Amino acid sequence: MALGAYRSTFLAIGGFSGLINLLMLTGSLFMLQVYDRVLPSRSIPTLVGLCVLVAVLYAFQGVLETIRSRLLTRISAGFDQHLSARIFQIVVRLPLKARGAGDGLRPLRDFDQVASFIGSAGPAAFFDLPWIPLYIGIAYAFHPALGLTALGGGLLLIAIALWTDRSIRFPSRAVAAYSAHRNALADATRRNAEVLAAMGMEERFTARWRKASNEHRRARDRVGDISGGLGAMTRISRMGLQSLVLGIGAYLVLVEQASAGVIIASSILTARGLAPIEQAVAHWKGFLAAKQSWGRLSDLLAAMPAQPDAMELPEPGEKLTVEHVSLTPPGGRKAVVEGVAFAVPAGSALGVIGPSGSGKSSLARALAGVWRPYHGHVRLDGASLDQWNRASLGRHIGFLPQDVELFAGTVAENIARFEPDADPADIVAAARAAGVHELILRLPEGYETDIGESGMVLSAGQRQRVALARALYRDPFLVILDEPNSNLDAEGEEALSHAIRGVRARGGIAVVIAHRPSAIEAVDLLLVMNGGRQQAFGPKMEVLNRVLRHETSRPLVVVHKGEQAGS
Repeated sequence: MALGAYRSTFLAIGGFSGLINLLMLTGSLFMLQVYDRVLPSRSIPTLVGLCVLVAVLYAFQGVLETIRSRLLTRISAGFDQHLSARIFQIVVRLPLKARGAGDGLRPLRDFDQVASFIGSAGPAAFFDLPWIPLYIGIAYAFHPALGLTALGGGLLLIAIALWTDRSIRFPSRAVAAYSAHRNALADATRRNAEVLAAMGMEERFTARWRKASNEHRRARDRVGDISGGLGAMTRISRMGLQSLVLGIGAYLVLVEQASAGVIIASSILTARGLAPIEQAVAHWKGFLAAKQSWGRLSDLLAAMPAQPDAMELPEPGEKLTVEHVSLTPPGGRKAVVEGVAFAVPAGSALGVIGPSGSGKSSLARALAGVWRPYHGHVRLDGASLDQWNRASLGRHIGFLPQDVELFAGTVAENIARFEPDADPADIVAAARAAGVHELILRLPEGYETDIGESGMVLSAGQRQRVALARALYRDPFLVILDEPNSNLDAEGEEALSHAIRGVRARGGIAVVIAHRPSAIEAVDLLLVMNGGRQQAFGPKMEVLNRVLRHETSRPLVVVHKGEQAGS
């Protein structure tokens, strides 16, 4: 695992912690020598010598603590560098594997929680805990009563620490759950701000936010109350124990069983020996949050291992084959596509039609490799999609989803799929193929126009046409278009038909998911879906005539008056 790579560094931190805790004895021994040697002898040179020695030891301690702190910071940075890309990949892949609650960013927050705790002062307190017996042992050497008092105080503080763990474990989980729900609500509200403003829904969602925020605040306050109260109990117990040790030391001096220096030395020694427990309790909330976060991350890393590099396969150029494919949505149980099988040769375009909910978009996701079938295979030139390296396969697939999403950046960057050092000629070629070159030139800065988050600068139709250019970038073999004309005007629909013909002319394959007949004007094959099953497949005119003649379902494509069935 990522932290296992720093085993030697953790061992070094343990060694530094040992030296630091040995140097922590400096104050106690200094006071012991002052009271038992300097004051009785009234020797100023002895006092000066002790002061110089103590100053040197404290300087070494400061250096060692600085090194330990920096080592923890470097481990945190290395942990981030080693795992951040994997966690980001999980965030990207997770929606394709399962339906998750919240905004989907919990793995990133968990990762930041763990990295922040590693780089904080919390781990140092836990490294100091094993040295508590040393301090108790020295106190016992001064006098058994002092050692037993320190031991009892240590056990009391440990009991408070365990009580803290037991008390805030479940409230902390509740805080995480409420926080995820609140973040998801805020993100959904932000993304649908126009809908809320247009239909007067702000107050209702403000009420929902207030409710979610109140639940989160109550859970957070409960954790704060518990940890704060037990933290105060820990501090008071340690202070009371320190005073108790002073009292016992004074009694031992009065009965002539200890020297005067033991009073101060044992008090300092006990306070320092039990300080790691107090610090651990103070950082227990962060430790528990990091532990829970690491548990969730470990489960995700195990469930979604890094994808091995697949052997590079030749570029596809012959056919698309779908072999009895059945699909369920991520995290779902009910099949949305069952037993679909067909083959499309190079140079053809397949139209997929059917009523809403018939499985068309689900099939498109399987063809693009977004969803993996639980039965059957999607193959390019005989190789199933999971045999391809994901990055290599992406170069051969163009995908225009039903819900178009562009990214913050320039038009050119979006068309080029944010490929570094993309050839401007390829970008312009893709824009021309999509019939959007002239439209882009009319933008304020042309291809360098920054379209903002989700392409907010562009209209819905412009976003769809730019996304079409992105799907056509560098002439992919398989181009999948899901409802590509849902936001297009007549000019855009003409450009779409031209783009589909262009894919066919260069020997590629186009798959068009459609409701409107204009979208399938340029296809030569047709697949009819109904209820998640394949109803008909074959040449377009033959399938249309068969479906309409036998009336096996409601009309799936409306042919406008005066328009041929194939147009």
